[in-house]
Amino acid sequence: MAQRRRQVAAAGHLGDETTLREAGSDIDPGIRRLGLSGLDRMACLDADTLVGAFSDADATVRRRAAELAAGHPEVTLTPLLTDPDDRVVEMAAWAAGERGYHALDHEHLRRIAAGHADALCREAAVAALGAVGHPDGLATVLAAMDDIATVRRRAVVALAPFDGPEVTAALRGASEDRDWQVRQVAEDLLDL
Repeated sequence: MAQRRRQVAAAGHLGDETTLREAGSDIDPGIRRLGLSGLDRMACLDADTLVGAFSDADATVRRRAAELAAGHPEVTLTPLLTDPDDRVVEMAAWAAGERGYHALDHEHLRRIAAGHADALCREAAVAALGAVGHPDGLATVLAAMDDIATVRRRAVVALAPFDGPEVTAALRGASEDRDWQVRQVAEDLLDL
C-alpha cells in the first residue's frame, strides 16, 4: 500500500495522468485523494472527475474534492454543502467563499449559517458569505451576530464588504460584545 501511495504521489509530479486517473478507483481513500490532488496539480482535473469525487464513499475524499472545487467555479457545490459529514460541509463552505457568487451555493450557505448544528460549519458559511459580499447574504450575516462567540467573530469580519445603517448599527452593538475579539474587530471596522 505504501509503495502504491508513493507511486501515485510521484505521478502528479511526473505528469503520469494515467496513473492518477486509475487512482480514482483504488480501494484506498488516501490513494484516491492523491489521484485528485495530482490531477489538479497537472491542471487535468476535469469537472466530471471532480463531481464524481463529490459522491465518494469516504468523507476525506469528498473533503479534498471540496477543497479542490474552490478552483473550479464551473461545478456546483450543492452536493458538498448538503453532505452528511460536517467536515465536508465546512470545507465546501470555504470553497464557496473562494469562488464568488453562485446563486444556488449562496442559498445553501445562508441555510448553513442560519441553522447548521455544527458551529464550525456555521462559522465557515458566515465567513464565505462575507467573502462573497453579495447583498443576499447580509441578513444572514447580521443574524449570526447572535450566535456563539466564534461565529460572532466571523460575522463581524464578514460585515466588512457591506454598507448601510444596519451594518453600522450591528458594528456599534458588536463594539460592546462580551467577547473582546468581537469588540476589537467591530471597533476596527468602525474606525475605517
